Amino acid sequence: MRVLFMCTANSCRSILCEAMFNHLAPAGFEALSAGSIPRGQVLPRSLLTLQQAGISTAGLSSKGNEAFAANPPDIVITVCDKAAGEACPVFFGPALKAHWGLADPSEQPGTDDEVEANFHHALARIERRCRAFFALPFSQLDAHALKRELDRIATL
Repeated sequence: MRVLFMCTANSCRSILCEAMFNHLAPAGFEALSAGSIPRGQVLPRSLLTLQQAGISTAGLSSKGNEAFAANPPDIVITVCDKAAGEACPVFFGPALKAHWGLADPSEQPGTDDEVEANFHHALARIERRCRAFFALPFSQLDAHALKRELDRIATL
């Protein structure tokens, strides 16, 4: 199962999701990430946060969703922050779609220590959601039930 995490710049939240998902993923699961307006580079703080958590950063890059046109994902999860009035990217394709909003830790003001704590808090929330995802009884879920579960996980 291929899961695409999307946000606007594909430099922070969707990158953290891709890396954490793949770090925890059992065989048969793979995460990718993309942005509607990719920044072209991953934020150094995103990479540092992952490295501090012992998560591989190999192969992570900022890219648009056209990179997956030939091999579309099964699920697309947007992680933009609608509460902050941020425009969420749209994926046009047959994938099941869900929204797991996350505040952008790179946009939150504060001291260097506070910004670092924001990144670690975001990564911890992503980990909770990924673990809940992998705990789902996939063989027992049709598309509608899976969508309900994805929406539930968004509240974690």
